[in-house]
Amino acid sequence: MSRSVYLDHSATTPVDHDVLEAMMPYFTSDFGNPNSLHAWGRKARKALDEARNQVAQLINADPTEVIFTGGGSEADNLAIKGIAYARKDRGHHIITSAIEHHAVLDACKWLGKEGFDITILPVDKYGMVRLDELERAIRPDTILVTIQFANNEIGTIEPIEQIGSICRKQGVLFHTDAVQATGHLPIDVKKLPIDLMTMAAHKMYGPKGVGALYVKKGVKIAPLIHGGGQERGLRSGTENTAGIVGFGKAAVLAAKRLANNENENEKRLRDRLIDGILERIDDVILTGHRTERLPFHTSFCFHYIEGESMLLRLDALGIGASSGSACTSGSLEPSHVLLAIGLPHEIAHGSLRLTLGKDTSDEDIDYVLENLPKVVESLRAMSPLGKRG
Repeated sequence: MSRSVYLDHSATTPVDHDVLEAMMPYFTSDFGNPNSLHAWGRKARKALDEARNQVAQLINADPTEVIFTGGGSEADNLAIKGIAYARKDRGHHIITSAIEHHAVLDACKWLGKEGFDITILPVDKYGMVRLDELERAIRPDTILVTIQFANNEIGTIEPIEQIGSICRKQGVLFHTDAVQATGHLPIDVKKLPIDLMTMAAHKMYGPKGVGALYVKKGVKIAPLIHGGGQERGLRSGTENTAGIVGFGKAAVLAAKRLANNENENEKRLRDRLIDGILERIDDVILTGHRTERLPFHTSFCFHYIEGESMLLRLDALGIGASSGSACTSGSLEPSHVLLAIGLPHEIAHGSLRLTLGKDTSDEDIDYVLENLPKVVESLRAMSPLGKRG
């Protein structure tokens, strides 16, 4: 293996050294329970409060609007089920899209079995929600619309401002899963018509197992976890102080990168990779929107070969990539996202996602562009699916 190139940052990012450094004392010397009244507890509580401020500042929220959770999936569930149960006397209708993360889709489907009515909106070939269809889908008994900020598999950024405006005009709450977007795109919840928003630390160089839900002031949700009443009674359980401190530090570093326009370099490398692959390889489809796309995200479908075979060959060359999303890559079924944008099963099986990070270099892109065409050519030469060579 001549080089190691990690291009699976949509699945998870490495913990930044400064983030790890900030976390370390809360595993050892500053181990107190933030709910204890003594000095050890007060020190942990102070760190927790500071981290809440830091995450809030990243999205221009009030600190009281940030609820820490055990990850993005929990935050999605808290938002969707929490609103459903808090507002069930007002209606039982929830709207989502066909390309949401399974944390959203499965929560909605579960509520469907509990008597709620779920509308799943189709998307166009780029993965965009059609605003006119959303408007038509809203009914007098609609209590929530949940549409992601940006898609994890194809990178498309949804028209969040317009979606939120439609919801606000109709008096419907709007939740967005912004796990892929937070820390990578500028997000200002005071300017955007968002009522609830999901975030996760490990997608922005923080630790795994820590997420947050932004809940706009005045929005009432029902808790899913009952117990000691932590997180304003919305998420009981002793807080993961070290993880939350790490999330806070990751938020500070992300805000600096955004202020310095560092994602422009990721965009440049992203476009180099997209153009290079489309120029060098025939019978390949760029999935997702070409420009309304996460700055670090590329995704493709290759005719005549399977994504899993590509991943194994690339892994042997030291290139880390994914096929579909990390949460579903063990499935033999093609991605629900790729089917929703209209790709047939045989092409959807040939998906490859290459997602860049803050430390990705031109040399890394060169290495992929040198080796991926050889991998594709080799696999097509032995493929039973169609074209040879």
